[in-house]
Amino acid sequence: MKVILLCDVKPHGKKGDIVEVSDGYARNVLIKKKQAKEATAVNLNNLKLDNMHTEKVAKENLEAAVNMEKTMKEWLVETSIKTGEGGRTFGSVSSKEIAEAIEKQYGEKLDKKKFIMDEPIRSVGTHEVKVKLHPKVTATLRVHVGEK
Repeated sequence: MKVILLCDVKPHGKKGDIVEVSDGYARNVLIKKKQAKEATAVNLNNLKLDNMHTEKVAKENLEAAVNMEKTMKEWLVETSIKTGEGGRTFGSVSSKEIAEAIEKQYGEKLDKKKFIMDEPIRSVGTHEVKVKLHPKVTATLRVHVGEK
């Protein structure tokens, strides 16, 4: 019997795959546990439509990330850090503070987890920070840290 897998089934395949299994295994295990459904013409058409929709959404997300990368190249995010005598800094600028500054200055909400920083910024000046907008798109953001 041909079935469409609704989730990953270890020895047979991944979600959305059409596999051939024995009738008893299909009825008594896969369909009963809602891990698969029978590969009828209606179900195959629904699977095709779902795949087309998923591809369309993925393409739109990629295009949005590319557009966001282009706009972020022009940005210069301003933030400040408390300094003492001789330019010595107290504390650091973290990804959370950069995300808040972007929201305040440009009105865009970015998740602090998208920033790729080995360690927080601890010096005054202009720094480049990488932002992972999409698995295929990484933007470079300029951050200017001034003195308070």
